[in-house]
Parts: sequence; structure tokens; C-alpha cells
Amino acid sequence: MSEETKREAADAKGDKPEPTDDLKTTHHTLGELRYTATTGRIVLREEVTEDEQYGGRKAKAELSVTYYTLDVDDPVERPVTFAFNGGPGSSSIWLHLGLLGPRRADSGDVGNLTAPPYGLLDNDETLLRHTDLVFIDPVSTGYSRAAEGEKAKDYHGFTGDIESVGEIIRLWTTRHGRWLSPKFLIGESYGGTRGAGLADHLQKRYGMFLNGVMFLAPAFNHETLYHARYSDLPNPLFLPTYAATSHYHGLQGERELDDVVAEARAWADEYRAVLAKGQNLTPEQRAAAVAKIASLAGVSETYVDNANLRLEHTRYYAELLRHRKLVTGRLDTRFTGPADHHVHEQMPFDPFLSAIDGPYTAALQHYLHTELEYTNEAVYETLSREVQPWSYKEFEGNAIDVVDRLSSAMRANPHLKVHIAMGRYDGGVPVEAIEYTLDQLTIPLEARARIETKTYPTGHMMYVHEPSRVQQSADLAEFIRNASERN
Repeated sequence: MSEETKREAADAKGDKPEPTDDLKTTHHTLGELRYTATTGRIVLREEVTEDEQYGGRKAKAELSVTYYTLDVDDPVERPVTFAFNGGPGSSSIWLHLGLLGPRRADSGDVGNLTAPPYGLLDNDETLLRHTDLVFIDPVSTGYSRAAEGEKAKDYHGFTGDIESVGEIIRLWTTRHGRWLSPKFLIGESYGGTRGAGLADHLQKRYGMFLNGVMFLAPAFNHETLYHARYSDLPNPLFLPTYAATSHYHGLQGERELDDVVAEARAWADEYRAVLAKGQNLTPEQRAAAVAKIASLAGVSETYVDNANLRLEHTRYYAELLRHRKLVTGRLDTRFTGPADHHVHEQMPFDPFLSAIDGPYTAALQHYLHTELEYTNEAVYETLSREVQPWSYKEFEGNAIDVVDRLSSAMRANPHLKVHIAMGRYDGGVPVEAIEYTLDQLTIPLEARARIETKTYPTGHMMYVHEPSRVQQSADLAEFIRNASERN
């Protein structure tokens, strides 16, 4: 029975028709590249059992996707990459129109931001040259929604999110006959949490073993990222980012960036020891620590002393340039902006997000509706608050940490390769926090050769910096080529 016949039968009975896939396909060129673009929503269904009897597959959610396939005779030989951003609550707009897709948003960069009404540019460095691309918006982001009568909160948590995104990956791979294609994941920020969990989940649930996973500013261990009352772990890990930020904003005199960062990294172990001593520090030891932290971070000794040697990051970004009546960005500390007043304890907004929200949103709205010819009058949720509170019930009583998931995936799949991209001015997921987490992987020592890291002179979304975007595109392309080789 066709979908149209099913709908007609449901209408005749007075029942609500089951939702169906809502996809639009168009054809495009980019120089010599000929490719097909498809965008819209795919229905996510769940097998239902009632009274020990199979009750079919019930629609649970509709996930918005955009995917690109190169027009080739044998697509099985082509790698395919599944992409998502983070949040939780972020759509895939940033990776889609910032780095990977065939078109990209014209946002400019710090000090040279593009003015409204913005625009779209060809992305000659698109990763589509090397892999087909599937962009996924998790439930309640983009155009993705729970099905009528279903609860969205079932997907607003670690496990529900991984299972729904994993099911879309399985569906797409099956429908397009790509089980024998080299397969990759790429995730940014919380996309690192999701991606590490997905790599393990896809193997264990579906027997889908990947060639590689790529992470941009991945949030693997959240204890390294958020300052908590009983954990001093983040403080030494953030100090090199503070040092780099103070240098960028001219607070380190004539010193070289590498020297300032190296000093902060070298002092990390002593910093940990200082914090561990607490009130057992002598006045001289405390004074020396205050002076060192203040010098590296570019703030006053009085501020460091009042903060009890602990510079919580959202407070630091409000304090650093207070004398200039500016706050810095969090996700990219190169960015600055004025606040409504200048006695905020914590940064009142992120100037980086304010700078890129308009260009990316305008570009996506035009692109989907005009160039990809898809019609949907719902709000495209670029960064949704509807997913909060996000459920981490799986980690109750413990730090949110997916090192064990990534370790499990790498141990079970001896061919799985990992690419990590980091931004020196990322004040949300610092370089040193990522490096610390990678050191905690429980994998054989020889497996560490399967992990590569790259650091760029920019922030969390490193591709807003044009030289970094070009270099990162080349780095990802090389990783895809190497990890796709059949041994």
C-alpha cells in the first residue's frame, strides 16, 4: 500500500495520517563538481510491541537533514560523513555553512565582520570533494521535532539523543546502499560527547564499524570544562587559554605568544599543587602564586587573591577588559563587545555568538528555501533552548565523561582513526582540557598512533578565521583519504 493510499485510508477512518518523509532534491555544480542535494525531514520510527505481539513501527520524531552526494557511477566507493554540531541544542548549521558544505556563510571575522544583509559564498574547499556529506539536526533543533503526540523530552538527554541520531545514520546508510562505503562522523563541541558515544553505540547496536571520527573542540570530559565547588581540575587547564587571550589583547607586553603559553603550561603542575594545599600555603607561597596567575592571565593580583586563586572562566571573560569597558567572547576570546554596564560579575553575553548568529541564520534561510527549494514555515532552531534541562541521568553521581565510550570504540575497532581539532583561543573547550582528556583514554599504547591533533590560531569554531578554515579543510581531507584506504 502506497503512502498516499495509507493517508486516504486514514482520512476515511477519521484517523490522523502517519507522517511521511518530507524531502526535496535538487542538482548543482561547483566548478567541475556535479552533486545532488537533498533536504527536509526523515520520519524516525520505533518498533512497537503490545501484549507480546509486534505492533509495527510507530512514528516517534521527524529529523531534519541535508545531504550531498557526488554524481558518480559507483557511490559505494565514496566515503560518507555524518555531521552534527553540539549544544546540546545546536543544529548543524555551523559545520554545514561554516566549513564542510559546498556553500558557506559570509560572516567575516573579528575586526572585519560582514554587515547585514550578509550573503553566501561558494566553498571551493568543501569536504564534498572527498566524501559525501549528511548533516543531521537532533530533535528540537533545526526543523526536527517530536512526532505529533510524542514527547520531545525523550530525546533531550545523552542516551535518547545518541539513539535517535544513530538510527538516522543507520536508515540513511541502508536506504542509500552505503554499508560498504568508508564511514565517518564529525562533531563539534557537545558533538564530541555525542560523537564518542555514537562511535561506540553504532558498533554495539548495529555492527556499524567506522573508518574514522573527527572532532572539533570536543567536550569529552565536562569536569575539565566547568568550575565546580569541589573540583580544581579546570583551573590549570584554562590558564594557558587565559594567557593566550591576554596576549591577544595586548596585555603581555612584547612577549611572544608561544612563550606566554609555554610558561602557563609549564606551571600547570605547580598550580595543581598550590590549589591542593589550600590554607596550608604559607603567605609567601600564596603571594607568589597570586603574582604568577595574575601575570599570565593579565588581571590584577587583587582580583586573583579575591578569587582565591581560581579564575572561573565566565567571570574572567567579564574581568579581563573591564578597564576598556569590554567583555571578551567565550567560544572565541579574540572577539570583544560592550556590555550594558561594567560591573557584571559574569560575562552578560558572548560577543562571538552575537557576531555569527545573524550571518549564519540569514544564509541558511535563503539557502534552504531559495537554492535548495525546500518549503517549511516552522522556525529553524539554530540554537534551541527547548532541549533544556538536558538529561545526564546515565552519569548521576559522576562526572559527565565519554572517555570510556571512545576508548571502547577504539579497542573494539583496531582500524578506527581519530582526528581532533583545537582552537588556541577557545575559551569554552580549551586545548589543554582536550589534551588532558585524551591522556585518560584506556587504549593500548600503540593505538595512540591512530589519534592525530591539530591546533589553530582561532577559537571554538576555528573556520571563521579564513587561514584556519583553508588549512582545516586540507587537514580533514587528508584525514579522510588516509582513513579510507583499504588495507
